[in-house]
Amino acid sequence: MNKSRKYCRSLHAQISLGTTSDDRFMPDGYVQAFAKMDRLILTEKLDGQNNCFSSKGVFARSHTSASVHPWDKPLIDRWHLIKNDLKNLEIFGENMYGVHSIEYSKLESFFYVFAVRDGDVWLSWEEVKFYAAMLDLPTVPEIAITNPLKDMYTSEADENTLLDRWLTSNLGMNWTESVDTAGLLGGSDTTTGKPCSEGFVIRNADSFTTNGGGLNVASNEFNNLFKLVRKSHVKTDVHWTKTWRAATLIDYDRYKWLGYQYINRV
Repeated sequence: MNKSRKYCRSLHAQISLGTTSDDRFMPDGYVQAFAKMDRLILTEKLDGQNNCFSSKGVFARSHTSASVHPWDKPLIDRWHLIKNDLKNLEIFGENMYGVHSIEYSKLESFFYVFAVRDGDVWLSWEEVKFYAAMLDLPTVPEIAITNPLKDMYTSEADENTLLDRWLTSNLGMNWTESVDTAGLLGGSDTTTGKPCSEGFVIRNADSFTTNGGGLNVASNEFNNLFKLVRKSHVKTDVHWTKTWRAATLIDYDRYKWLGYQYINRV
């Protein structure tokens, strides 16, 4: 791999509410396509910055040059400890150091892994968790699926109604009610102070390429992954880069110790 490549575009479910003018939705037939997958993973979508660890550096949305923003400093410090072990792997996750529209009271790390890419392949969820553990990094919060989508799917039902029912059966409430709770990391709206979470990501548990066919999406858009985001999610503005503030970890001493542990292990 000669250079790092940015994270591909993830599309919104057709029932997602927190879209902006440049967002795109999954095409018709997407629920049926996901119902045919052997296993799905349901995770909480965290409100951070998409960052990538690669052997070339720490990158944000653009991968033309390494990121040097002040809110990337903890990630850059960690990168110096792991860069020689990454080789062709690219570790993608949420940079939680800078508080955006949600503040979290239960952060254990400033970086939560949600994907690992090796060449053109996005690794399985088991491999994502394996490499995250090897690097002493947590993965984004996973929500247990007790009712598989493939067991609930029927072609006689509207696919978005069916998706809504499937989420409710696994969340214990409608997904629009769930994002009004603090989620698994104690989230609260930075404007109102009320409990909230950003949304959810559903992905194929197995490994996949960005666009393996089967759905009418662009070559740089995922067809094995989609997201749902709460209504009116974004509360930051153009002044965020000047007014941002750092998040707080529940155990910062342990976070520093993990870095020390890794130095001594390698």
